[in-house]
Amino acid sequence: MTTDTPEDAPEGVFITFEGGEGAGKSTQILRLAAHLRALTGREVVTTREPGGTPKAEAIREAVLAGVAKPYGAFAEALMFSAARIDHLDHLIRPALASGAVVLCDRFSDSTRAYQGAAGGVDEAALHALERVVVGPTRPQLTIILDLPPETGLARARQRAGDGEGADRFEAETLDFHQRLRVAFGTIAAAEPDRCVVIDADAAPDAVEAAIRSAVAVRLPDLLSGGEKDATENAA
Repeated sequence: MTTDTPEDAPEGVFITFEGGEGAGKSTQILRLAAHLRALTGREVVTTREPGGTPKAEAIREAVLAGVAKPYGAFAEALMFSAARIDHLDHLIRPALASGAVVLCDRFSDSTRAYQGAAGGVDEAALHALERVVVGPTRPQLTIILDLPPETGLARARQRAGDGEGADRFEAETLDFHQRLRVAFGTIAAAEPDRCVVIDADAAPDAVEAAIRSAVAVRLPDLLSGGEKDATENAA
């Protein structure tokens, strides 16, 4: 992807989606992408972590298969960071430089939650790792899809289908997933200007509407004048 951008091209917009297992991130990313393409006419790139590039997808496969688990949560954090470096260098940053909207299923907040709060890795160590790996490439908006872990795990099992085993993280204890939920809530409370918590226990259409509203309020310049005016009038 080229990084040569016309002078009048819009700035790239980086939106991340976070939450526990089965929260519906993939579904809602696809819905928001279709909405933004139709509304703005801009390029919208959808991606995920770990993954998004061939090298990062290979790391994803290994981690979700449990290859790093015997070495501990910090080893997993290092593998996720290696995937994130390649993802940023070869997909996210070039897309943002070209003026695209990037919608990413998980990013550095998941490392904070999964390997940090739930996995026990020292918070200071993860923040130092994040500074090196992520640098200034921070999301302008993070949508946190929140629901009880029991509900999310049931959805994940249904999604996987009969005969397919749970992945590395879906197989964790309920207590682990409860710690995840608390961790994402703590992140949202600490960074309210960036994070919006959405009730993901609602029907998919209601979740979609809440996400659209959050984007309209937090990133009004991304939207067309008509929808922006309608949102402001409704406020």
